[in-house]
Amino acid sequence: MTVSSRTPRPIDHLVLPVSDLGIARERLTQLGFTVAGDARHPFGTENCCVFLSDGSYLEPLGIANREECEEAARAGNVFVARDQAFRFRRGLEGFSAIAMASGDAWEDDQRYTAAGLSGGEVLEFSRDMLLPDGTSATGSFRLAFAADLRSPDFFFFASQRVLPLPSDRKALEGHENGVVALAEVVLSEQNPTDFQYLVQEAADEREVEALSFGMSVDTPRGRITVLNDDGLEGFYGISPAGADRGLKGRAVVFRVSSLSDCRRLLDQRGVAFRERDDRLLVPPASGQGVLFVFGE
Repeated sequence: MTVSSRTPRPIDHLVLPVSDLGIARERLTQLGFTVAGDARHPFGTENCCVFLSDGSYLEPLGIANREECEEAARAGNVFVARDQAFRFRRGLEGFSAIAMASGDAWEDDQRYTAAGLSGGEVLEFSRDMLLPDGTSATGSFRLAFAADLRSPDFFFFASQRVLPLPSDRKALEGHENGVVALAEVVLSEQNPTDFQYLVQEAADEREVEALSFGMSVDTPRGRITVLNDDGLEGFYGISPAGADRGLKGRAVVFRVSSLSDCRRLLDQRGVAFRERDDRLLVPPASGQGVLFVFGE
């Protein structure tokens, strides 16, 4: 594939492992998000998604049935196997993966394989979702995985909606905190450019912005930034990750319609936060495994 034939991929959603969906729902609601109903995957995991009006969403991911998850992982389900490995190494909550929107996951799988970045076999599945009006719908998906063996705690995948769920999600896309879009996701690594090719291939984008403390790749929906320890400390006040190498999910940055309104809501609900560079930084808590950042 030539550079000219590339089509940069927007961020589709973020995978956020949680210890308990009920706790995640309570925390996200406290932060002013509208949370969709619980939904089961056919391989033992479950989620309660937060849909944003820019088309992206958060996927808090829980374990509905451990035996089903273990069986799926043994059978070669990369998504579940990666989730189990993350929970074993990093704990039950955090930020483990970025899904990029795809129109052809099989083609993406071929591209990842050609680049030496295939994360495993393509996964196809269907699941039901409860809609705000009380009805249900079935969606079918195809996932292709991109990963680097040097980075066991974070991966990317292309997410193709083979049979999309109903697109009218307006009732779920309005949030009391005023969040309207996913602005940026922040990863960490001591030497960010060691994983430049993985990020570029996942986003299908060759342009990289070199930063003093890392690198960024812009996508049609949100920016992916990888920072070293000094960058994490300087921009977000996050303590260094230590000697452990590989990509780590560290923060999610949202764009809000009104920072003052968002600040007021967080104050009213007793949510602890810090202000830094005209942004509100909410540290991780039960049900929210990474730093959330709100800014205009």
